[in-house]
Amino acid sequence: MTPTPRSVSPAFARAPIAASDRAIEWLVRIHSGAPGAEAEAQAFARWRAESPEHEAAAREAEALWHGLGGAGAVARDTAHKASRGKVTRRALIGGGACAALGLGALAAGAIRDHLAADVATGVNEVRATDLPDGSRVLLNASTALALDFSATERGVKLLSGQALFTVARDPDRPFVVTAADGRTRAIGTAFDVDMQPDGVVVTVVEGVVTVAAGEDGVTLRADQSLRYDTRGRVIGPRTVNADSVTAWRRGKLIFDRRPLVEVVAELQRHTHARIIIASGRLKGLEVTGVFELADPASVLETIEQTLPVRVVRLPLINVIL
Repeated sequence: MTPTPRSVSPAFARAPIAASDRAIEWLVRIHSGAPGAEAEAQAFARWRAESPEHEAAAREAEALWHGLGGAGAVARDTAHKASRGKVTRRALIGGGACAALGLGALAAGAIRDHLAADVATGVNEVRATDLPDGSRVLLNASTALALDFSATERGVKLLSGQALFTVARDPDRPFVVTAADGRTRAIGTAFDVDMQPDGVVVTVVEGVVTVAAGEDGVTLRADQSLRYDTRGRVIGPRTVNADSVTAWRRGKLIFDRRPLVEVVAELQRHTHARIIIASGRLKGLEVTGVFELADPASVLETIEQTLPVRVVRLPLINVIL
C-alpha cells in the first residue's frame, strides 16, 4: 500500500509514551489479519473509552497508522515479485562476494571505533551511562563515543552509531557533540544524533540545540531535525515526531517511507549477520512499518513480503536481491 503524505500532529508528542505504544501495538494486531482481530477491536474500543489520555493516544495512533499506510501490514505484490525473475547463480555469488568484503570492512571499522572509544555498545546492546558532568547518554546498539571534556567545553565525539544525550545544564561549559564534519552544541537539553550511511541526523527531543555543518549554524527546537553530510550540505530543519524517531530507546523501530538503505543500516546495529543490498537500484525503495527490536528477523521478513525484493539467507550474511 502506498502511504499518503502526512504532517505530524503536534498532539502526538504530548500523549503519554506508554499509552501511545500500547495503542500502536493494538492497531497492529487488529489489522494483522490474525484470528481474533474482531475481539481485539472491541477490547481496543473499551480501552480508549477508559480515559481522555487513552482516547488521545488512540487518535494519535490511528493518525500515525493511516500516515504509514497501515504500519507493518503485509501486502505482497505477487505480480511485481514474479517480474523480477529467478535469482541467478552469478547474482548470488556476486552478492556473496560483496557481502564478504563488506563484512570484513564492517568488522575492521567496528574494532577501530571501539578501540578509540570511552563508551561503546555491541550488536543488539542498548545501554545508558552517566557522564562526568552529570549528563546522561543512552547508546543505541553498535555505537561508540569518545569524551574530550575540558574546563571550557564538554566535548563528545560520536565515532559510530546513534546516541541520545540528556544534557546537564552548565552555561559556562557548552556540551558539544561532534559527528562526522558537524558539531551539535547545547547547554541543557535532550537530543539524538544518528550516524547514517549518507549523513548525520540530529533530532531534538526537548530544548534547543545549534548544529554547525557547512558554513552556517542552524537552530533546532523540540520535534525538529536536520541532516548533514560530509560535503557540508544541510537538509532541514523539518518537523518530526521525536518520540517516533527515538522509538529505539523503547525497543521499537518506526519507519515512515524510509529508504531501504537507511532501514538496513539501522537493522544492522541489532544483528550479527551482515545485510547486503546487492543492487543500487533497490536502496531507495521505501519501507514503512512498526517493528520490535527484539525480533530483527521479522523486519527482513516484512521487507521481503511488502517490497519487490528477495532475501537470500546465507551463514552470517543476508543478501537483498
